[in-house]
Amino acid sequence: MKCHDLFIIGGGINGVGIARDAAGRGLDVALCEQHDLASHTSSASTKLIHGGLRYLEDYEFRLVRKALVEREILLHNAPHIIWPLRFVLPHHGGLRPKWMLRLGLLLYDLLGGRSSLPRTRRVNLGAGEFAGQLQPDFSDGFAYSDCWVEDARLVALNALDAAERGAKIMTHTRCIDIRRDLEPAGGQWRIRLAAPDGTTREVCSRMLVNAAGPWSGELSRRIRADGSASPVRLVSGSHIVVPQVYSGDHAFLFQSGDGRVAFAIPYEHHYTLIGTTEQAVGDPDQSPAISAEEQYYLCALASDYFARPVREADIVWSYSGIRALYDDQAESMSETTRDYVLELDHRDGVAALSVLGGKLTTYRKLAEDALARLEPFAPGMGGKWTADTPLPGGDFEPDAFDRKLRGYCGRYPFLGAGVVCRMLRAYGTRLERIVAQANAIEQLGEDFGCGLYEAELRYLVDHEFAVDAEDVLWRRSKLGLHMRPEQRERVTAWFRARNEG
Repeated sequence: MKCHDLFIIGGGINGVGIARDAAGRGLDVALCEQHDLASHTSSASTKLIHGGLRYLEDYEFRLVRKALVEREILLHNAPHIIWPLRFVLPHHGGLRPKWMLRLGLLLYDLLGGRSSLPRTRRVNLGAGEFAGQLQPDFSDGFAYSDCWVEDARLVALNALDAAERGAKIMTHTRCIDIRRDLEPAGGQWRIRLAAPDGTTREVCSRMLVNAAGPWSGELSRRIRADGSASPVRLVSGSHIVVPQVYSGDHAFLFQSGDGRVAFAIPYEHHYTLIGTTEQAVGDPDQSPAISAEEQYYLCALASDYFARPVREADIVWSYSGIRALYDDQAESMSETTRDYVLELDHRDGVAALSVLGGKLTTYRKLAEDALARLEPFAPGMGGKWTADTPLPGGDFEPDAFDRKLRGYCGRYPFLGAGVVCRMLRAYGTRLERIVAQANAIEQLGEDFGCGLYEAELRYLVDHEFAVDAEDVLWRRSKLGLHMRPEQRERVTAWFRARNEG
């Protein structure tokens, strides 16, 4: 039986981040995910790499500082899928006073330390690029910087890099049983896995990581010495996508009268993304979906600010996800910490680590901290390395994207600038592996529409663990939002023929 150094349960951002870091340190790593990579929380975020401005009100200075440091690291290590985004925070006369906003943003800049992003400045919302976008009552505001991220691609690229460093990534593979085995010297974990066809097999590992996200609390019950579940608070968040409400590359941060905030962000060129909400969830197996009340809340909040109202009838797509937060007994969901807690159990010398909570932004630091906790059980493990190593395709500087785009447009003129830009944003320099030596569009295979060709599908299957149309159209890309139903069906048919063959 194959025995790994480290076995990870969960293919979200924390699981694949730990897998990548551990594989790069020389450990024999395996990971299982019951569905697709990023099929739950990690593809249902607001798609930001940010410090969390609103966390300052809860005095989460350490978390904000940590996240802002990571923002700079990730921007330089993945400039194809992460890029700077300016946020406009309008002053609402009936809510937080102007001096408080200014002070909070000054602190935000200071906590970020040396940053390549522009600092906060005051803006006139009634003139220039913002003229006519908001209702007349909102004349003053502030602009500050954070970053956008293609969240599901961040997961896929970490998994790809982990695999290229020797990790075994198993998607659509359920963990159906875990038990400690004390027979071998030092002990080990025995993990029984179920494949999609129902067949089962067992593997063993010296160390175990529970990175199961919404299922992490329940999984911890099978790991902890006392048989109790780790304290996890499940919160569902929903977003809506509507036709473009305003022009420009900037985003907005809107304050709500209930103390919460929501973002309005340019999305997929022709749309505006608005979110998020917070709803308590009891069952992690519950498929989250936006409610009528959540749709009304987001539309009403956006309409309170925008000159052009946002109505429920405008919604073209929505998505929801369950976040597993560490339950710190805060009175409200919005006050519950977004920081992570690493819970180590080494009963009988067999080590298991449960990952509770966390933010997309801090996944890389979480992985480093997780391996630091496991280091006593992995003698000879290598040292830290991810801070200075780009993700696949990200081997260029953030300010070089436009230069790269011009170069690839000249190299692949038959693709057209729009397709080249989309592929460079998704794959970075690895688009060369998709287009390869082609010098005509016909050499890329079947055209599915919206710039998606068979060569790209083959790459996603061979290297990024895609197994069906949904994996491609709604996670590794958002082409499903742009395609007509018949085009989406053709992608489905391609996968059906491939899987049946």
